[in-house]
Amino acid sequence: MKKKVISICCGTGCNASGAGTLFSNLKKKLNNIKDIETEITVKNTGCHGFCEQGPVMVIKPDNIFYRQVRPEDADTIIEKSIKRNEIIEELLYEDPTTGKKIVKEEDIPFYQSQQRLLFGYNGDINPRDINDYIATGGYEALKKVFENMNQEDVIKEVKDSKLRGRGGGGFPTGKKWEAAFLTEEQDKYIICNADEGDPGCFQDRSLIEGNPHLVLEGMIIGAYAVGASKGYIYVRHEYPLAVNNFSHALKQAREYGYIGENILGSGFSFDVKITRGGGAFVCGESSALVASIEGKLGEPRDKYVRNTEQGLWGKPTVLNNVKTWASVPFIINQGAKWFTNIGTKDSTGTMVFSLTGKVNNTGLVEVPMGISLQSLVFDIGGGIKGDKKLKAVQTGGPSGGCIPENKIDIPLDYEKLTEIGSMMGSGGMIVMDESTCMVDVSKYFLNFTQEESCGKCIPCREGGRQLVEILNKITQGEGKEGDLVLIKEVSKTMQRGALCNLGRLAPNPVITTLKYFKNEYLSHIYDKHCPAGVCKDLISYSIIEEECRGCQKCIKSCPVDAISGVKKEPHSLDQEKCTKCGSCYEVCPFDAILVK
Repeated sequence: MKKKVISICCGTGCNASGAGTLFSNLKKKLNNIKDIETEITVKNTGCHGFCEQGPVMVIKPDNIFYRQVRPEDADTIIEKSIKRNEIIEELLYEDPTTGKKIVKEEDIPFYQSQQRLLFGYNGDINPRDINDYIATGGYEALKKVFENMNQEDVIKEVKDSKLRGRGGGGFPTGKKWEAAFLTEEQDKYIICNADEGDPGCFQDRSLIEGNPHLVLEGMIIGAYAVGASKGYIYVRHEYPLAVNNFSHALKQAREYGYIGENILGSGFSFDVKITRGGGAFVCGESSALVASIEGKLGEPRDKYVRNTEQGLWGKPTVLNNVKTWASVPFIINQGAKWFTNIGTKDSTGTMVFSLTGKVNNTGLVEVPMGISLQSLVFDIGGGIKGDKKLKAVQTGGPSGGCIPENKIDIPLDYEKLTEIGSMMGSGGMIVMDESTCMVDVSKYFLNFTQEESCGKCIPCREGGRQLVEILNKITQGEGKEGDLVLIKEVSKTMQRGALCNLGRLAPNPVITTLKYFKNEYLSHIYDKHCPAGVCKDLISYSIIEEECRGCQKCIKSCPVDAISGVKKEPHSLDQEKCTKCGSCYEVCPFDAILVK
C-alpha cells in the first residue's frame, strides 16, 4: 500500500492562523473515509520557517507544498491531492518575481539557499513523539558520547568545532565548557537560555516547540562534559506551546532513560527543570537570568567573576543559548571537522535569523555563517516589498546596528558585523525600505531598551532616558544645534559605564544611523523636514488635483472625515482636521496624495 504523510506546521504562528483546526479536520475526515488505497498519516509538526505563508502543509513523499491553507480546504485536499493525486493550483506558492507557481517545497527560492541544520527535521517530527526524534537519529550522539568519549574528548570536539554562542556574545562554547570542567567544585549546573526577548525574534521558541529533544540532547551532552548533575531551561512565560512541548519531552526522556539516574547505564545522572521567565528583557542577560532562577530580582551584576566560576547558587555554571545547545548533537555525530566546513574560518556552522520587515518573504531562515546580506535579503527574502528601494537592514535585535544599502554585500559573521557597528545578536533581522525614517527607527529601539532597563546603573537608566528625550525633540521639530554632539557623548558614556551589555549596546541604533544617515538627522534639525515622510510633526498631506480621479477611496479610508469631494472630481483635504495617519496615502491608486 502506498504511504503519504501530510505534515502540517502547528507552530505558534500557523496555529494562530487556524493550523490546529485544519489538523483536526483532516484527521477526522480521513478517519471516516474507507475508499482510500493509500495509507495516510497526518502529522502535527513544528515550524517550517516560511511563516508569512502560514498555515503551511507539505504532502510527502512528493513534498507538495501548500500555503495559506484554511481548515475548510480539508475536503478539497482529500478529494484532489489524496484520492486523485492532483495538484491544487490555488494553494501553491507563487513566486512574486516571476509569477510562477511552484509545486515542491525544495524548489521555492525561500528554501533553496538555506542550509537547514537545526530546523532540518522540524517538518518531519511530531515534537510530542520521542520516537519521531529517535527515527531521525536522535540521541545517537548521546550514545556515542557514553560509549566512546570521556569528558575531555567531548570538550575537545566542541572546541575544535569552533562553535560560538548563538545568544549574542559569540563566546567560544568549548572554552566556556572547559572552564567549568576544570573547577574543583563538585556541584555544577548548566542552563539553557530561552528567554528570547528581542522584538520580532522567535527562532528559539520555534526550535523548542518543533524539536525539543534536539535541545535536550545537547544539554545532556554538555552536562556530562562539564560534570553537572542539574540543568535548567529558562523560558519565557509567554511561550506556552514551547513550555508544554519541552515538559512533554522531559517526561518522555525520563521514561526512555535519557535523563534521570544512571542514564543509559553510563553511571552519569542528570535532570532538567523548567523555569519560566516573567518577560523582562534584562533577564536575557546571563547574570540577571541566574538571579531570576535563584528567586531574586532579575538584575545583572558586575562580571569580574564569571558564571563558570561562580554562577547559579555560587557554583560553576555553563549558560548557553537554545541554538548553541541544539548544535551540539550534530558536532558529536558528524565531527568537528565537518562542522568547521560550514561557515567561515572563525564563525562556523549555521545561524538562524528571524527575517522580518519590508521584505517579500518573511520567516525563519537558517543559513551558513558568512552568507552575504545581499543573498539573504534578495535570494531568500525575495527582495523588497512593492518594488521599493532597500534602505537599511537592522541586525542583532534592539541593541544592534543599522546597515546601509551600500554595505549589502557584507558577509554575515561575527567579525564583519562588528566591524561596521552592528552585531549578530540572537539573529533578529529587520529590513527597511526607502519609506523608513532612520531617526524614527533609532527612537523606536531606544524607547524599547530604555523601558526594559532594570535601572540599576546610572549610565543605562539616565543615559537611555536622555537619548530618548533628544530624539523625541528632533522628530517633533524641536531639534537644535549641538544635539548630535550630545547624542555621541551620552552614547559613549553608556558604552563605557553601563553595568551590562544591555546598557552598553543600547546606543548602537542611534550610533549607526548617525554614522550612515547623518543627513536625515540634519534635515530634521535644521530644515524641520522628515525626508521619509514619517515624523508627523514635520510633514503634511495634500491632494494633487491634476492626479486625483475622484475615486473616493481616500474619503472612505479617512477616520476623521478630513477629505471631501464628489465622484470623478478632484477631492480636497482639510488640514485642520487631518491627523496625518497616512491612510489616504496607502489607499490612493493614482499617487495623488502628496506628503511633504
